[in-house]
Amino acid sequence: MANTLHVKKGDRVRVISGSDKGKIGEVLKVDVAAERVTVSGVNIVKRHKRDSAPQPQSGQVVKGGIIASEAPIHVSNVMLVVKEDDKDVTTRVGYAREEVTRKRPDGTEYTKTRAVRIARKTGERIE
Repeated sequence: MANTLHVKKGDRVRVISGSDKGKIGEVLKVDVAAERVTVSGVNIVKRHKRDSAPQPQSGQVVKGGIIASEAPIHVSNVMLVVKEDDKDVTTRVGYAREEVTRKRPDGTEYTKTRAVRIARKTGERIE
C-alpha cells in the first residue's frame, strides 16, 4: 500500500485502459488507501434512487430517479496530461529535490530540500 500517488486532486489525466480509454478529465477525488481516483466524465454509473420522506432535522425531501455520477477507477489506469506546444501530451511523473529557504520563529533562516513533481517528458515542474 502506497502513501502517495502520482496524481493529485485537480490534475488533468488521460485514461489509458478500460472502456473509457482515451478520455481526458480532471481528478475530482483521490483515495490513497484504495489507490483509486475519481475523474470527471469517466466511468459514469447510474444509480436508481427512491424518493425519500422529509427528514426530521432538515425537513428536506430527496427527489428520486436515475442519478448518473462518476465511480472511482484504479490509479494505474490514468496518466498525467501536460501541455507541450499547445498539445495535450501524456507523461510519467518524476520527483526532484529542490532547495527552499525557511524561517524559524526567532527570525533566522535555514535551507532545506523538498520533493517536487516533474514531468518526465518535458522536464518541467508540475504545479
